[in-house]
Amino acid sequence: MKPILISGIQPTGRLHLGNYLGALKNFVDLQNSGKYDCYFFVADLHALTENPEAKNLRANVINLTADFLAIGLNSKESILFQQSQIGQVQELKLILGPLTPISELIRMTAFKEKVLQRIEQKTGEKLTEEKIENIAEESNFGLVEYPILMAADILLYDAQFVPVGEDQLQHLEFARTLARKFNKKFGKTFVEPKALLTSTSRVMSLDNPQKKMSKSLPAGCLFIDDEPNTIKERIKRAVTDSGNEIKYDEKNKPAISNLLSIYSALSGESVTRLEKKFAGKNYSYFKTELAESINKHFKDFRVKKTALLKKPATLKKTFAAGSKKARLRAEKKIKEVKKKIGLI
Repeated sequence: MKPILISGIQPTGRLHLGNYLGALKNFVDLQNSGKYDCYFFVADLHALTENPEAKNLRANVINLTADFLAIGLNSKESILFQQSQIGQVQELKLILGPLTPISELIRMTAFKEKVLQRIEQKTGEKLTEEKIENIAEESNFGLVEYPILMAADILLYDAQFVPVGEDQLQHLEFARTLARKFNKKFGKTFVEPKALLTSTSRVMSLDNPQKKMSKSLPAGCLFIDDEPNTIKERIKRAVTDSGNEIKYDEKNKPAISNLLSIYSALSGESVTRLEKKFAGKNYSYFKTELAESINKHFKDFRVKKTALLKKPATLKKTFAAGSKKARLRAEKKIKEVKKKIGLI
């Protein structure tokens, strides 16, 4: 039997280059490798931490299902499902909750990054009681319990591998810790999942290479379903560094280094090869070539996505079928868990 691999993406809006290179492209590569039983899901329950409007959440779910299929994921080689259609994940989250100290949840880096935006804090500084109180006032419970739900997403399917970036390693280690705690108390039940680190470096904002590309900073985003002219314009406006040399140097030339990383990741050409290719060329020429490379890479994707969005019923049917398959495994696991803890 192949090892099980699982990962999901939140339906919080259109996908940008960072989402694609950091997750979705890797999903397709892992699926096509034939090495794993792949489970990929639309993490709509996680999206609730943003308190979205109902109509926006529905639209985002449909949009993301189209992204999954248009980019190359398919229901014959992977189980594609919608997180909220698996009720057992909520049951497991409640069961794992009592094994988790609140202090451990508050210390999560991702939690602090989202909530501490208005609280000054030095790296590594220990939280005072006052600051913990401030954090609690600024956060919702869904954000606090996010790591428990993520752990349930993974442990429910006996996943052996989880493709993650470095920013998610802490959450995965948390899931491993919960698995160990449960196994120690109730007997061997859960697999301790291992990380499959994505090789692509972080994609930075086009207008500020010191910040990660993010939907919350749309001016610096390049969305993968952008029209060709929009992509050309966004790349044209992307900030550059002093000088005019096309050279990778994160410290002294962070902007052009970011663009080189993007070009390399999409074209398959090494950064060193690209440096030689554009030796003696100016930024304007390089940007024109980069925009053409991006448009070529996503041309088929845009066509397929447009066609898929015209058939929302088909999208829903595909993910309903995948959810049914995922639910069968989830039902078996939650029954085992309930027996172990005395609920059955």
